[in-house]
Amino acid sequence: MQMQVNGVNNAKGEIDKAAFPEIRMFSVERKTAETPQAECGGKWEICSPETVARFSATAYFFGRDLHQNLKVPVGLINASWGGTPIEGWTSLEAQQSLPALAPSLASWKKKVAAPFDEEQAKARHATQMAAWKTQSAQAKAAGKRPPQPPRLVVAPRLQPHRPGNLFNGMIAPLVPFAIRGAIWYQGEGNAGGAAKLYTQQLPLMIRDWRKRWGQGDFHFASVQLPGFKQPVDDPGAASGWALIREAMLKSRSLPNTGMAIVIDAGDATNIHPKDKQTVGKRLGHWARAEVYGEQIPSSGPLPAGHEVKDGSIVLKFTHTDGGLKSKEAELRGFAIAGSDRKWVWATARIEGDTVIVSSPDVKAPVAARYAWADNPAAPLVNGAGLPASPFRTDDW
Repeated sequence: MQMQVNGVNNAKGEIDKAAFPEIRMFSVERKTAETPQAECGGKWEICSPETVARFSATAYFFGRDLHQNLKVPVGLINASWGGTPIEGWTSLEAQQSLPALAPSLASWKKKVAAPFDEEQAKARHATQMAAWKTQSAQAKAAGKRPPQPPRLVVAPRLQPHRPGNLFNGMIAPLVPFAIRGAIWYQGEGNAGGAAKLYTQQLPLMIRDWRKRWGQGDFHFASVQLPGFKQPVDDPGAASGWALIREAMLKSRSLPNTGMAIVIDAGDATNIHPKDKQTVGKRLGHWARAEVYGEQIPSSGPLPAGHEVKDGSIVLKFTHTDGGLKSKEAELRGFAIAGSDRKWVWATARIEGDTVIVSSPDVKAPVAARYAWADNPAAPLVNGAGLPASPFRTDDW
């Protein structure tokens, strides 16, 4: 969400045509705090070729889609900090109510209590910066890309990864500013060993924000993580990214929530893919359909149950919008397993609003998965060309 318009595909072209005075963006100053703050830094800016380069790209393309189609002014508040986990954006009070997070909170309590010499950290950073300046000058002289500058290591009590710190510094000051809804593009920072907790963390944060705003169940849409890393050919490979996507899919059980599926808009070699136009457009489609009542497809196909029949698994879908289709000659990405939990790639075919999957190697299938990988094959789309969400029928 932090990536700016100046870093996207066709950045110059997007900047040159960004004369939309009725789109405004307030970028919240990045700041952590140990307690909820009443105020934050930042200012409103009118969208123009002179200002848009610094706008959050996802937020801008989303707002532009609404503005151009609804013919109304759009205000966007950008509170983002790249590479941070969801626990930073959720109030500490809310997280203390979730038993599953107790070990993490206890660990952070120890980190904060441990001695930390801030002056020593500043001195070390100054030395590193001096060396970096020399290395950068040498790299530029040799026509090479300069290295990234060293980061100042701050005390644990002020780190953006500390539970509640970003909520305190960047979200609490916005309450109860009148809003229509929120868009959420995060998850990479939680895709490690504790990814399974995201299924509880995301709904917790949504409920907490709604409670604090006091404006009812305002609309909330997540951006499901796009494909990343090199593809693997193991149908049973573990995937933290798949777990984060699943958590976003499950969060749709909360009222007034949605999801932009962008599995096809990733980059295997870049955790920050440059195609933010697709992200913003799909968020816009969801909002125009589900929030503003426009008669357009709001989502790609979503799982809607399954049944085992004659040695196959029949997978049902909603949001087919003109019928399921495959972007490739072969409908790849589906895997099945029997009670032994050994996954194999499945043969898949479309019948109406269902996909039937089977394999001669699994005589009695009990579970199926689709696009269950960090960077999966995902050719299933609906009649509007929107991609299907990755999912699984098991809870293994």
